[in-house]
Amino acid sequence: MLAEQQEIDEISRSNEVGNKRKDERKKKRKDKKEKRLLKKQEENGDEENQKSNHGMERSEEESEQGEQKQGIDGKKKDGKKNKKKERLLKKAAEADNRGVCYLSRIPPHMDHVKLRQILSQYGEILRIYLTPSGRTPQVNGKRPSSGGSQEQEFSEGWVEFARKGIAKRVANMLNGEQIGGRKRSSFYYDLWNIKYLSKFKWDDLTEEIAYKSAIREQKLALEISAAKRERDFYLNKVDQSRAQSAIEERIRKVRQVAHFFNIVINENFLI
Repeated sequence: MLAEQQEIDEISRSNEVGNKRKDERKKKRKDKKEKRLLKKQEENGDEENQKSNHGMERSEEESEQGEQKQGIDGKKKDGKKNKKKERLLKKAAEADNRGVCYLSRIPPHMDHVKLRQILSQYGEILRIYLTPSGRTPQVNGKRPSSGGSQEQEFSEGWVEFARKGIAKRVANMLNGEQIGGRKRSSFYYDLWNIKYLSKFKWDDLTEEIAYKSAIREQKLALEISAAKRERDFYLNKVDQSRAQSAIEERIRKVRQVAHFFNIVINENFLI
Protein backbone atom coordinates (compact mmCIF):
# COMPACT_ATOMS: atom_id res chain seq x y z
CA MET A 1 0.00 0.00 0.00
CA LEU A 2 2.76 2.37 0.91
CA ALA A 3 4.52 1.70 -2.35
CA GLU A 4 1.39 2.39 -4.35
CA GLN A 5 0.77 5.55 -2.41
CA GLN A 6 4.29 6.73 -3.11
CA GLU A 7 3.92 6.02 -6.82
CA ILE A 8 0.69 7.98 -6.88
CA ASP A 9 2.35 10.91 -5.12
CA GLU A 10 5.26 10.87 -7.54
CA ILE A 11 2.89 10.79 -10.49
CA SER A 12 0.91 13.70 -9.08
CA ARG A 13 4.08 15.68 -8.44
CA SER A 14 5.34 14.98 -11.92
CA ASN A 15 1.98 16.11 -13.30
CA GLU A 16 2.16 19.31 -11.26
CA VAL A 17 5.67 19.97 -12.51
CA GLY A 18 4.55 19.34 -16.09
CA ASN A 19 1.60 21.68 -15.65
CA LYS A 20 3.84 24.39 -14.23
CA ARG A 21 6.23 24.06 -17.14
CA LYS A 22 3.31 24.29 -19.59
CA ASP A 23 2.03 27.39 -17.84
CA GLU A 24 5.49 28.93 -17.92
CA ARG A 25 5.84 28.19 -21.64
CA LYS A 26 2.39 29.69 -22.33
CA LYS A 27 3.28 32.75 -20.31
CA LYS A 28 6.55 33.15 -22.19
CA ARG A 29 4.77 32.83 -25.57
CA LYS A 30 2.18 35.36 -24.43
CA ASP A 31 4.88 37.76 -23.27
CA LYS A 32 6.72 37.39 -26.57
CA LYS A 33 3.50 38.02 -28.49
CA GLU A 34 2.76 41.13 -26.45
CA LYS A 35 6.30 42.38 -27.01
CA ARG A 36 5.97 41.88 -30.77
CA LEU A 37 2.66 43.77 -30.77
CA LEU A 38 4.17 46.60 -28.75
CA LYS A 39 7.14 46.73 -31.10
CA LYS A 40 4.88 46.91 -34.17
CA GLN A 41 2.79 49.65 -32.57
CA GLU A 42 5.93 51.61 -31.76
CA GLU A 43 7.19 51.21 -35.33
CA ASN A 44 3.83 52.32 -36.76
CA GLY A 45 3.78 55.26 -34.37
CA ASP A 46 7.28 56.27 -35.44
CA GLU A 47 6.27 56.13 -39.12
CA GLU A 48 3.18 58.27 -38.47
CA ASN A 49 5.24 60.73 -36.49
CA GLN A 50 7.77 60.88 -39.29
CA LYS A 51 4.99 61.47 -41.84
CA SER A 52 3.38 64.14 -39.72
CA ASN A 53 6.74 65.77 -39.10
CA HIS A 54 7.51 65.63 -42.82
CA GLY A 55 4.10 67.14 -43.62
CA MET A 56 4.66 69.89 -41.07
CA GLU A 57 8.08 70.58 -42.54
CA ARG A 58 6.60 70.77 -46.06
CA SER A 59 3.79 73.06 -44.90
CA GLU A 60 6.33 75.27 -43.13
CA GLU A 61 8.48 75.38 -46.26
CA GLU A 62 5.46 76.19 -48.43
CA SER A 63 4.34 78.91 -46.03
CA GLU A 64 7.85 80.35 -46.00
CA GLN A 65 7.94 80.26 -49.81
CA GLY A 66 4.50 81.91 -49.96
CA GLU A 67 5.63 84.61 -47.54
CA GLN A 68 8.78 85.16 -49.56
CA LYS A 69 6.73 85.39 -52.78
CA GLN A 70 4.29 87.80 -51.17
CA GLY A 71 7.20 89.84 -49.93
CA ILE A 72 8.73 89.96 -53.42
CA ASP A 73 5.36 90.88 -54.98
CA GLY A 74 4.82 93.53 -52.33
CA LYS A 75 8.27 94.97 -52.99
CA LYS A 76 7.56 95.03 -56.74
CA LYS A 77 4.24 96.81 -56.19
CA ASP A 78 5.86 99.26 -53.80
CA GLY A 79 8.62 99.82 -56.35
CA LYS A 80 6.08 100.52 -59.11
CA LYS A 81 4.14 102.89 -56.85
CA ASN A 82 7.32 104.70 -55.89
CA LYS A 83 8.39 105.01 -59.54
CA LYS A 84 4.97 106.33 -60.52
CA LYS A 85 5.05 108.77 -57.62
CA GLU A 86 8.52 109.91 -58.62
CA ARG A 87 7.36 110.47 -62.22
CA LEU A 88 4.37 112.48 -61.03
CA LEU A 89 6.52 114.55 -58.70
CA LYS A 90 9.01 115.13 -61.51
CA LYS A 91 6.25 116.25 -63.87
CA ALA A 92 4.79 118.52 -61.19
CA ALA A 93 8.21 120.05 -60.57
CA GLU A 94 8.71 120.60 -64.30
CA ALA A 95 5.25 122.19 -64.57
CA ASP A 96 6.02 124.50 -61.64
CA ASN A 97 9.24 125.58 -63.33
CA ARG A 98 7.46 126.62 -66.54
CA GLY A 99 6.42 130.18 -67.33
CA VAL A 100 3.61 131.62 -69.47
CA CYS A 101 3.62 134.93 -71.34
CA TYR A 102 0.49 136.69 -72.60
CA LEU A 103 0.36 138.60 -75.90
CA SER A 104 -2.55 141.06 -75.89
CA ARG A 105 -2.19 141.74 -79.63
CA ILE A 106 -1.06 139.54 -82.52
CA PRO A 107 0.10 141.47 -85.62
CA PRO A 108 -1.64 140.69 -88.93
CA HIS A 109 -0.19 137.80 -90.95
CA MET A 110 1.52 136.34 -87.84
CA ASP A 111 0.67 132.76 -86.88
CA HIS A 112 2.00 130.30 -84.30
CA VAL A 113 4.77 129.08 -86.65
CA LYS A 114 6.23 132.56 -87.21
CA LEU A 115 5.79 133.45 -83.54
CA ARG A 116 7.70 130.32 -82.49
CA GLN A 117 10.50 131.12 -84.96
CA ILE A 118 10.93 134.59 -83.47
CA LEU A 119 10.66 133.75 -79.75
CA SER A 120 12.51 130.41 -79.77
CA GLN A 121 15.82 132.25 -80.16
CA TYR A 122 15.43 133.47 -76.55
CA GLY A 123 14.60 130.11 -74.98
CA GLU A 124 12.84 126.78 -75.32
CA ILE A 125 9.13 127.10 -76.13
CA LEU A 126 6.77 124.26 -75.25
CA ARG A 127 3.30 125.35 -76.33
CA ILE A 128 1.59 128.26 -78.11
CA TYR A 129 -2.10 129.09 -78.30
CA LEU A 130 -3.54 131.90 -80.44
CA THR A 131 -7.18 132.99 -80.29
CA PRO A 132 -8.77 133.41 -83.76
CA SER A 133 -10.29 136.84 -84.26
CA GLY A 134 -12.82 135.74 -86.88
CA ARG A 135 -11.82 138.58 -89.20
CA THR A 136 -10.27 138.24 -92.63
CA PRO A 137 -7.00 140.19 -93.06
CA GLN A 138 -7.03 143.17 -95.40
CA VAL A 139 -4.42 144.13 -97.97
CA ASN A 140 -4.12 147.88 -98.72
CA GLY A 141 -7.46 148.50 -97.00
CA LYS A 142 -9.31 145.92 -99.14
CA ARG A 143 -10.37 142.37 -98.45
CA PRO A 144 -8.73 139.72 -100.65
CA SER A 145 -10.77 138.06 -103.36
CA SER A 146 -12.88 135.06 -102.42
CA GLY A 147 -10.70 132.69 -104.45
CA GLY A 148 -7.49 131.14 -103.11
CA SER A 149 -6.30 130.64 -99.54
CA GLN A 150 -6.85 133.30 -96.88
CA GLU A 151 -4.72 133.77 -93.78
CA GLN A 152 -6.34 133.62 -90.36
CA GLU A 153 -6.05 136.62 -88.06
CA PHE A 154 -5.53 136.21 -84.31
CA SER A 155 -6.50 138.62 -81.54
CA GLU A 156 -4.41 137.36 -78.57
CA GLY A 157 -2.09 134.54 -77.61
CA TRP A 158 -0.23 132.65 -74.88
CA VAL A 159 3.30 131.26 -75.04
CA GLU A 160 4.65 128.66 -72.58
CA PHE A 161 8.40 128.67 -71.94
CA ALA A 162 10.24 125.74 -70.37
CA ARG A 163 11.77 128.06 -67.71
CA LYS A 164 9.89 130.77 -65.88
CA GLY A 165 13.08 132.82 -65.59
CA ILE A 166 13.39 132.91 -69.38
CA ALA A 167 9.71 133.89 -69.71
CA LYS A 168 10.20 136.82 -67.31
CA ARG A 169 13.32 137.99 -69.10
CA VAL A 170 11.68 137.77 -72.54
CA ALA A 171 8.61 139.75 -71.38
CA ASN A 172 10.70 142.47 -69.73
CA MET A 173 13.04 142.71 -72.70
CA LEU A 174 10.52 142.72 -75.58
CA ASN A 175 7.44 144.50 -74.22
CA GLY A 176 6.93 147.78 -76.11
CA GLU A 177 9.86 147.08 -78.46
CA GLN A 178 9.72 146.84 -82.23
CA ILE A 179 9.32 143.30 -83.57
CA GLY A 180 11.88 143.93 -86.30
CA GLY A 181 13.37 141.08 -88.27
CA ARG A 182 13.38 141.29 -92.05
CA LYS A 183 12.30 144.69 -93.40
CA ARG A 184 10.09 143.04 -95.98
CA SER A 185 8.11 141.41 -93.16
CA SER A 186 4.53 142.68 -92.81
CA PHE A 187 4.94 143.09 -89.03
CA TYR A 188 8.44 144.62 -89.07
CA TYR A 189 7.22 147.95 -87.59
CA ASP A 190 4.73 146.42 -85.13
CA LEU A 191 5.43 146.54 -81.39
CA TRP A 192 5.44 143.70 -78.91
CA ASN A 193 2.58 143.66 -76.38
CA ILE A 194 3.81 140.88 -74.10
CA LYS A 195 3.45 140.32 -70.37
CA TYR A 196 4.66 137.60 -68.01
CA LEU A 197 1.80 135.96 -66.06
CA SER A 198 2.99 135.25 -62.54
CA LYS A 199 1.63 132.05 -60.91
CA PHE A 200 -0.25 131.25 -64.13
CA LYS A 201 -0.12 127.70 -65.50
CA TRP A 202 -1.10 126.23 -68.84
CA ASP A 203 -3.86 124.20 -67.14
CA ASP A 204 -5.51 127.48 -66.14
CA LEU A 205 -5.60 128.46 -69.80
CA THR A 206 -7.13 125.17 -70.92
CA GLU A 207 -9.79 125.46 -68.21
CA GLU A 208 -10.61 129.00 -69.32
CA ILE A 209 -10.82 127.92 -72.97
CA ALA A 210 -13.11 125.02 -72.06
CA TYR A 211 -15.31 127.36 -70.00
CA LYS A 212 -15.60 129.88 -72.84
CA SER A 213 -16.32 127.09 -75.31
CA ALA A 214 -19.12 125.76 -73.08
CA ILE A 215 -20.64 129.26 -72.79
CA ARG A 216 -20.40 129.75 -76.55
CA GLU A 217 -22.12 126.40 -77.19
CA GLN A 218 -24.83 127.28 -74.67
CA LYS A 219 -25.48 130.63 -76.37
CA LEU A 220 -25.58 128.93 -79.76
CA ALA A 221 -28.10 126.38 -78.46
CA LEU A 222 -30.29 129.21 -77.10
CA GLU A 223 -30.13 131.07 -80.42
CA ILE A 224 -31.05 127.90 -82.34
CA SER A 225 -33.96 127.26 -79.97
CA ALA A 226 -35.22 130.86 -80.41
CA ALA A 227 -34.92 130.56 -84.21
CA LYS A 228 -36.93 127.31 -84.14
CA ARG A 229 -39.68 128.98 -82.08
CA GLU A 230 -39.83 131.90 -84.54
CA ARG A 231 -39.99 129.47 -87.46
CA ASP A 232 -42.80 127.47 -85.86
CA PHE A 233 -44.71 130.67 -85.09
CA TYR A 234 -44.31 131.88 -88.68
CA LEU A 235 -45.39 128.52 -90.15
CA ASN A 236 -48.39 128.46 -87.85
CA LYS A 237 -49.37 131.94 -89.02
CA VAL A 238 -48.88 130.91 -92.65
CA ASP A 239 -51.11 127.87 -92.16
CA GLN A 240 -53.76 130.03 -90.51
CA SER A 241 -53.57 132.54 -93.36
CA ARG A 242 -53.93 129.78 -95.95
CA ALA A 243 -56.91 128.31 -94.13
CA GLN A 244 -58.56 131.73 -93.90
CA SER A 245 -57.93 132.36 -97.60
CA ALA A 246 -59.47 128.97 -98.47
CA ILE A 247 -62.57 129.78 -96.40
CA GLU A 248 -62.97 133.18 -98.04
CA GLU A 249 -62.55 131.65 -101.49
CA ARG A 250 -65.22 129.04 -100.74
CA ILE A 251 -67.63 131.73 -99.50
CA ARG A 252 -67.02 133.83 -102.59
CA LYS A 253 -67.82 130.90 -104.90
CA VAL A 254 -70.97 130.05 -102.96
CA ARG A 255 -72.09 133.69 -103.12
CA GLN A 256 -71.65 133.70 -106.88
CA VAL A 257 -73.76 130.56 -107.23
CA ALA A 258 -76.42 131.91 -104.85
CA HIS A 259 -76.56 135.25 -106.65
CA PHE A 260 -76.99 133.43 -109.94
CA PHE A 261 -79.95 131.46 -108.60
CA ASN A 262 -81.25 134.29 -106.33
CA ILE A 263 -80.77 132.16 -103.17
CA VAL A 264 -80.29 133.64 -99.69
CA ILE A 265 -77.65 131.73 -97.72
CA ASN A 266 -76.26 131.83 -94.18
CA GLU A 267 -72.47 132.24 -94.38
CA ASN A 268 -71.95 130.73 -90.92
CA PHE A 269 -72.79 127.29 -92.34
CA LEU A 270 -69.98 127.62 -94.89
CA ILE A 271 -67.18 128.04 -92.37
